[in-house]
Amino acid sequence: MTASEKHIVIPYRRIRAGLVAGEMRAASNAESARRIAGAMSDRFVGVAAYTVFVDTETGDMTSPALLIQHGDVPELMADN
Repeated sequence: MTASEKHIVIPYRRIRAGLVAGEMRAASNAESARRIAGAMSDRFVGVAAYTVFVDTETGDMTSPALLIQHGDVPELMADN
């Protein structure tokens, strides 16, 4: 398996049923992901930045590791 580290930022909006994720945004590194999340935090009820590892052969993604969050962000579900 060949894995590559990726950094993503996900904004969240509130709807009647709870929180819904907005469009995922890629960042070039962990610090950039933190800055992007901070800059987006005043426009959304929640924003989170994560690091994930992506298998370059299959496209499978590992469970995300939280870098930073602002506001309301859903809890990550553990893999069973």
